[in-house]
Amino acid sequence: HGQKDKQTYSITKNPNTGIIESKEVITHFICDKNEPYITMIGDDFHNDEPVSYQLHHIAKGNTENFNLKVVTNDSQKNNYLRIRTKQNQEMWFMCCKNPTNPQLRDAYAIVWEDINNDKVEGDIFMITSLRPDIYEEKIATSRKTFKIEGRIDDEIKDSLYNVYIADSYDELSQLDDDDYVACIPVINKRFEYTVELDKPKAGRIRCIFPDGSLCSAWIDLDMVPGETYRITVHNGYYDEDFDYERRVGRLSGKSLVVGHDNDDAPDYVIEDTVAIDGYVAEEPYNAATQSSDKLAILTETQKMDLEQKVSIIQEKMKLVEKLYSTIGKNLENTIYTGGKPSNWSNTDTFFNQITEQNKQLDKQFEVFLKTASNYGMPNKELAEGISAGMIEFLTKQNKGFNECYKEFGYLSKAATKCQKQVNKLTEKYMKELSKQMELIK
Repeated sequence: HGQKDKQTYSITKNPNTGIIESKEVITHFICDKNEPYITMIGDDFHNDEPVSYQLHHIAKGNTENFNLKVVTNDSQKNNYLRIRTKQNQEMWFMCCKNPTNPQLRDAYAIVWEDINNDKVEGDIFMITSLRPDIYEEKIATSRKTFKIEGRIDDEIKDSLYNVYIADSYDELSQLDDDDYVACIPVINKRFEYTVELDKPKAGRIRCIFPDGSLCSAWIDLDMVPGETYRITVHNGYYDEDFDYERRVGRLSGKSLVVGHDNDDAPDYVIEDTVAIDGYVAEEPYNAATQSSDKLAILTETQKMDLEQKVSIIQEKMKLVEKLYSTIGKNLENTIYTGGKPSNWSNTDTFFNQITEQNKQLDKQFEVFLKTASNYGMPNKELAEGISAGMIEFLTKQNKGFNECYKEFGYLSKAATKCQKQVNKLTEKYMKELSKQMELIK
């Protein structure tokens, strides 16, 4: 009953010994629901259980998906095969030791679903690959190992992440959607990826949603041997590993991806978005990179330190901008009752996130001002940074709230709380600006 035109077959052998190193056979099939082979599958797997070291069965109706980790000698080609992807599928899975090579394991699986009253359709998997336990023990002790440790918020429904690797950003930007080196599942709101690298690489991770669609945006990062990158994905933004970025990444002066942040992709937001009316983001003022005659008193090390701090501030501002854009789109699609959005739940989450991001931004800008002052940056430049940086950024946020209130005549509790914070921060930095202006006099 197998369909040859839909079969996947690949095999890799050692060129010197001829011994199989990996093998993948996936056969698609359609047959009658009452075909004896189908009705006997459960018994056959149970009968072979004595020769296996892992047996797994998922019945129809169960919400659990199942992925098989496929490990090869080339760690950049390690992958996860998606075995069970639908709730209406039934699956049997078994792992056995390979009879000729103790480094390998043989995995067998079958998954099928009803396609009408009489027929079923599915796939048979026969996979030979390195034993993951041996591979992981080896790679854990390697100095060439790069690792991603990812976490996602509870409300996020991401199910898989594609990983892309290239020698440079230019090569990375030329990769097609299907040119990923690994497909990593999200398990208990966590995902991990390890790979052995002989030199730093340009990397990218990209989400696959539960419906199988590929996110229109992605996250680029430097992949450095011997390092671990820790990332937390939230609803519409993500927390970077700033310690990593300072040591070996974007802020280290050695980055392969800095300056290219998604410049060949849409912004990293949940969906296509528009800004709240009246809120138009502009590039934040960069007080650390003004003309050299004004900052001649700073050493190169001091300038680099300030530039790194400004870079962090700018990234935080971009996250806030994206959150406002997402809110704009959600409000645009909201049903109104009596001039008020009938349900703010789709926007309150983002307003709460903006409140938290503005709180962090405030702390980072305080650090920048204190450092710049200690380095002896002129008060005039500090005043310009406060005015064209924080005050202008906060003023645009407040203008967005005013436009929102003008449109709907109402703000939710989360939106009101966020606006109060913006007003409080605006007042704070207006006082700081006055202080710097007095010192100029």
